[in-house]
Parts: sequence; structure tokens; C-alpha cells
Amino acid sequence: MWPVTLADAKDGPGGSSPRPGSRDLPLSVSQLVRGVNNVLERTAGTLWVEGEVASLSRASSGHTYFSLNDARAQVRVVMWRSDARRLKFQLEDGLHLHVRGRLGVYERDGKFQMYAQTAEPAGVGADALALDQLRAKLMAEGLFDEERKRPLPKVPSRIGVVTSRSGAAVRDIIRSVYRRFPVPILIADAQVQGHTAPRQIAHAIAQICRTDIDVLIVGRGGGSASDLAAFNDERVVRAVAGCPVPTISAVGHEVDMTLTDLVADRRAATPSMAGEMAVPVLAELAAALDKEQRRLSRESVMMMRSARQDLDHLTISAQGRLDVAVSRRRRGLSELRTRLEANHPRARLLVNRANVKELEARAHRSLHHRLESRAKEFGQLAGRLNALSPLRVLSRGYALAIAGDRVVTKSADVRVGDDIIVRLARGALGCRVQTLDHGDPQDD
Repeated sequence: MWPVTLADAKDGPGGSSPRPGSRDLPLSVSQLVRGVNNVLERTAGTLWVEGEVASLSRASSGHTYFSLNDARAQVRVVMWRSDARRLKFQLEDGLHLHVRGRLGVYERDGKFQMYAQTAEPAGVGADALALDQLRAKLMAEGLFDEERKRPLPKVPSRIGVVTSRSGAAVRDIIRSVYRRFPVPILIADAQVQGHTAPRQIAHAIAQICRTDIDVLIVGRGGGSASDLAAFNDERVVRAVAGCPVPTISAVGHEVDMTLTDLVADRRAATPSMAGEMAVPVLAELAAALDKEQRRLSRESVMMMRSARQDLDHLTISAQGRLDVAVSRRRRGLSELRTRLEANHPRARLLVNRANVKELEARAHRSLHHRLESRAKEFGQLAGRLNALSPLRVLSRGYALAIAGDRVVTKSADVRVGDDIIVRLARGALGCRVQTLDHGDPQDD
């Protein structure tokens, strides 16, 4: 048990050695922990422990650490990376597990723990748990949502099939397709069961999706749950989800349900039903086309009749509008003609001539009236002028003396010897002043 065994110790005085762990020979802490660890390994060995997972953590090294709990106690558990990789499911908090491993003490902390070698779900198989975990994961990503489901093409030009070319499923698909609506079928061969099947199916889907297919059928015939396991593999499910064309899953029989069925755009209960789902029935399609052709013919006749009636109504309406427009234009032209004739130069010339004649008559009357008025005024002015005329004074014996350009009104205006002109009533006399008589100064 201990680094120093009892066989090496002698009890009692006289050369006897003290017992390890006694007062005389105490153990170091590391010796104690190592001894306890050796005892646990020898006495307990490998055993199974049942409990609930808690405080789960994963180190960057890949090792996993968690606790196994029950109602009264807990134990720390370590699972090395190599052992954790062999699990078919993911460890999660809350899982109820059966864990197999050995017991030991971690020397650095002196803590009791279990070194797990493997684990399996309590009450449910590891495969079932792994499938439930994968289903929950893919559902959380939205791969099973109805919103991402695409409709199948009405009349595909080429169908792709991923299955085993030697199985009954491919024959059922070909038979059902050719019976309803013969179209080209492109087959990608792949194993549908076994540990290599998921990789082959995913690869076949990727290859066939690079061709010009319009719809893809993925499936196989019925079998046990283990036979259908490839269609629950994450690689296959993601390959179907990433297919660029609509997909039909035809895995097993109607009672079987795989993750591929959930992610595909449509699920067929059998491969034969998948073939029927992919194509229409040729006879039904021809009958539908014939019915549609008759319906279109009837609708065309009705549309032509309706169009002709509409055309008649439009023609009548257009003719009425045209008549109204023509009548309106004619009235407009008549009014314009009347206005034009009224403004024609000939009409204006006649009016202007009449106006000129009227103006001439008025001018003559006005001129005659004014001439008469001026003549009367002239006679009056002439009478008044004649009454005031010097000639009239001269005719009474008076004379007008003019010296140069001045009228001589007094004797002081000239000198003796000046030449003057004496104007008479008739004629004039040239005279020279010989004497001057200034007269009475008071006369000035």
C-alpha cells in the first residue's frame, strides 16, 4: 500500500524499525496521496457509476471535466480527449449517464475523482441520444422549417436520383416515372448503408447537383433503424439542405422517418411514390391541356365578341364626338368668317369712304360757317379800322410829316434845312424846312 512496506519495518526495541505512518516515521503528503491512490486502484479497479452530469467544461486540450451527482453526493470526473472522441453523443449538463472508469486521487489537490473511459445514456441508447441531439441542433438552425421548403417543378426536364444502382429503390423510381411521364433520369450511385455510406451519399449529392437536373430524389428501400442510419448522418442532411434544386426524400417505408425526410422539400413514403411525386401523369396533363385549350378557345371567342361590341360602342361614341367637334369647328369658322368679312379692306374702305364724305361735308359746312363768321368780323374790324385810319383824317385836309423814319409831331423834331415828306390824302410832297415855329410851350 505504501512506499515503505510492513515487511521492511521491525517492531520493538533492539534494532526494530518504526512503522511507516507512525510518529517516528511520518508519511509525506505526496506519499499519503499516492498510497491512497494505489489502494483505490487495487481495491476498486474498473467500475460503473450512475449519476447526472453537472458543471460540464471542455479544455482547449480536448479533455472533458464534469461532475456526476445524485441526491446525496457528487464525484468529479475526468475524461481524456481520446476517450471523449469515441462517444457517439455529446455530453451535456443534465444527462443521466452510466459511466465506466477507475477511481483515483489527483495528487496536486488531493481530491478524489473518477477517470472515465466511456459513458452511455441511462435508460436510452447512445445512438438514440445522439440522434435526438443532432435533430435538436439542426432544428435550432432552421433546417427543418416549413418556410424554406421549395415547390417541386410542374414538369421537370431531368430528374436526379442518389441511391444504390443495384437496389430495388432505383428500379421502383424508374418504373413509376416512366409509367407517368417519361423524362431523362440521371442516377448517382452510392452505398446506402454501412459506415462509408454517409460520405458516399453526400459526395453523390454534391456531384449530381452540378448537372442540369430540375429535381433530386434521395433514398433507399426499407430496412432496420441501423440500415437507415446513413440518412440520419449530419453530412447527408446538410448535403440535402444545400442542394440548389428541390429535393424529395424517399427513405424506407411510410413508418420510417429520418432527418433527411425532415430537411428535404418533400417526403415520399416509398421510392415509388417519390417517382410519382416528381412528375405529372402524361395522360392527365394532356387532358388538362386539352381542357385548357377549349377554355381558352371559348374565352377567346367571348373576348373577341366583347371586343367587337366595345369597338362598336367606341366607334359610335367617337362618331358622336367627331360630329360635335365638327359642328363646333363649323360654328367657329362661321364666326371667324363673319369677323373676317367685317374686317375685310373692301368693307372698311366703304365705311371709310362714307366717313370721308361725311367728314368732307362737315368740313365744308364748318369752313363756310367760319368764313362767313370771319368775313363778318373782318367787315366790323375794317369799319373800325377805317374809322381810325389816318387816311380818313388826311382826307379832311390834314397832312402827315415824316422825317426819315420818324413821324414829325412837333417842330422841335426837325431843324431848318431838314428835308421832310408831307403825306397828303392823295400823294405826297417833298419839302425842306425853312422856318420853325415852336408854338406855345404849353401845347406840349
